[in-house]
Amino acid sequence: MIRWLIVVLLALIVLNGVTPWLQRLGFGRLPGDVRFKIFGREIFLPFATTIILSLVAAGISRVL
Repeated sequence: MIRWLIVVLLALIVLNGVTPWLQRLGFGRLPGDVRFKIFGREIFLPFATTIILSLVAAGISRVL
């Protein structure tokens, strides 16, 4: 259980580090990504970006 927690934590750190690079490529602005403001806070739900990145990860895992 601790091993999975460490893996998830490292994945989130890596994803946080590459987010600006992915935004320059257009991820986060795809149709299906939702941004809205509630009570002065911006909420971002990247549905389309999540699906595309999951497909890329699945393709890479198949190759490896």
